[in-house]
Amino acid sequence: MSSELELVGVTAEKRAKANWFGTQSGLNSLRLMGLAVGIALIALAFGIQKPQFFSAANLLTLLRSMVPLGIIALAQMQVILVGEIDLSVGAVYGLTSVVLAAFWLGGGGAPFEMSLIPAMLLALVTAGLAGLLCGFLVLRAGLPSFIATLGALNIAQGLQLLLGNAATFTPEYNDPLPPDWERSFFNALGGLQVGGSIPTEIFWLFAAAILFWIVRHRTIFGFRLVAIGGNAEAAKVAKLPIVKYKYIVFLLSGLAAGVAGIVDFSYVGSVGPSDAGSLLFSVIAAVVIGGASLSGGRGTVLGTLLGVILLSLLNNGLALLGVGSFAQLLFIGLVTVIAVWIDILSQKLIRKAGQRAAETAGRVLK
Repeated sequence: MSSELELVGVTAEKRAKANWFGTQSGLNSLRLMGLAVGIALIALAFGIQKPQFFSAANLLTLLRSMVPLGIIALAQMQVILVGEIDLSVGAVYGLTSVVLAAFWLGGGGAPFEMSLIPAMLLALVTAGLAGLLCGFLVLRAGLPSFIATLGALNIAQGLQLLLGNAATFTPEYNDPLPPDWERSFFNALGGLQVGGSIPTEIFWLFAAAILFWIVRHRTIFGFRLVAIGGNAEAAKVAKLPIVKYKYIVFLLSGLAAGVAGIVDFSYVGSVGPSDAGSLLFSVIAAVVIGGASLSGGRGTVLGTLLGVILLSLLNNGLALLGVGSFAQLLFIGLVTVIAVWIDILSQKLIRKAGQRAAETAGRVLK
């Protein structure tokens, strides 16, 4: 009798495990584990081909390259979480740094100059307004977020070209030179070397990851974002503040792009006309590769960071191997398509698992 009970217990445990792998939580965990293993294998392959891949200098370069992409992708994940998308982030990233440079250093199309701190505040306000504009076009004008933010992308890029006037701004070689304290303060934002080699820009990514992890996984706000994106009708019935929350995520998206633009400008030391498209595609790809669903309701900070690591790893390793930029885009495109395909496949598996569970429950009730 005891052996029969043990057999029943083992069978029930196996069924529970099988059912768990068919749930959203189980498939998300499998995807994250697979992504982490894939990153490790790709890094090992690059290291075998180019031993300098694992050098301290290259690893710092790799980590630094993740900063603007990571900061923007973490905010983009929340926009996608509520079932929307923000295509303007690449242009806002460029516009923010050009606004800061033009009004601080003079030149270009800026009508007047100001000191560093007011110029930074103006740049961040510009980024925030860009996010709110996207929110207004989506939530009040009723435009699909794809169209609304695509229009905002063109507006931001046009303003960037107008203000920049095709010029390159470099604080250390500007005429006249900004005050010493302004140059030192600005350099400390992203370009200061901590411990002799680690740029302060990297700490901004760590801070953003911690902040967005708390917001997404440890606050009512984060859980409600999942509810809004997962089932908008149920969220309306529950009287969740959908419009307010979507305004907030668009605002955070714009501000994150602005912060990334300013910090990257500080590290690089100069800024000029930028291509919004290349960064935008990488941001969307990183979020999708990390397990977020473009239909909303699913996305994590850890998954997004793994997506950022994978894309940065591919760019860095392929560059070391001497592969051209066209091939890098090809690899990134393929990885993104595969990630979306896996997402569609996982949703089919979940639906099938749900149907099997319903059928089993029906037989038990009979």
